[in-house]
Amino acid sequence: MGSMMGTRQTIADATAAAGRPQQGSKRRRRRPGADVVWALAFLAPYAAVFLAFAAYPIGYALWMGSTPSLYAELLAEPVYVRTAINTVLYVGLGVNPMMFLALLLSGFFLRRRWWIKAALGLCMLPWTLSAIPAFTSFHWMLISRQGLLDTALSALFGIDGPIWLIHRWLALGADIVAAIWKGLPFWTLIFVAARLAIPPGIYEAAEIDGATDLRRFVHITLPLLANVYLVCTLLASIWMLGDFTTVHLVSDGLPDFSTDVLATLSVQYAFNLNRPELGVAAALSALPVLIPIVIVLMHRIHTREVLL
Repeated sequence: MGSMMGTRQTIADATAAAGRPQQGSKRRRRRPGADVVWALAFLAPYAAVFLAFAAYPIGYALWMGSTPSLYAELLAEPVYVRTAINTVLYVGLGVNPMMFLALLLSGFFLRRRWWIKAALGLCMLPWTLSAIPAFTSFHWMLISRQGLLDTALSALFGIDGPIWLIHRWLALGADIVAAIWKGLPFWTLIFVAARLAIPPGIYEAAEIDGATDLRRFVHITLPLLANVYLVCTLLASIWMLGDFTTVHLVSDGLPDFSTDVLATLSVQYAFNLNRPELGVAAALSALPVLIPIVIVLMHRIHTREVLL
């Protein structure tokens, strides 16, 4: 009899214990609703900031630049045509040499010598400098015959250097050199990291087979880094296409706005000439080039995941 009573008590306790989690599960079922409310409450400020400072300005700019007559007016301006040519030269002559130099420098900095590692640290300095003082220094080095570059040419070689910023091609070349100088360390570091991901055994096997350094670079390094090289080139092209700081601070469009690019010309139209709609149209005119680059970039990232 006592054992029967104990058994019944055990069954009752087990039933009660089994019932408790059911109540807790009901409570837990109610929690996702509260979690969603709290999540929305925390996301609301970020959504408001995004709408106020990103979505609305971009949408308003697209609306301002949606009038076809603005683009007809731009194409009729000789300044715009010259600026479009400057932009193509600035991006093309800035990105491609910079990427190739970064690829070559990445191989040099992988050599196992202590002074090369120290040189890598020094190479990173231009990238770490603030853009405003760095590019302003470039401007003052080139602004007159008393600038650093002409003074150095006169002291070392007895040459009277040109006044760089009164010649269109020299001023545009200064913009390109300044952009390469500032961005080269970053891309060099990217390629150093990509080279380190290549298994050393591949190079060792090629060396045993008698492959020279050049053949190892052409048949091993280049194929394995091709995807990374393409992605970096596309990304750098996007950045330089919208680069305002370099041209504005180094040449400032001199002489007579002949070295402006689309990013600086749009600011000139919007603020100096009080034509914001024409400035927006000048900036949006780069979209036929920018959108395909972005599409190719995202396709390469999603399909290959930037893997070696």
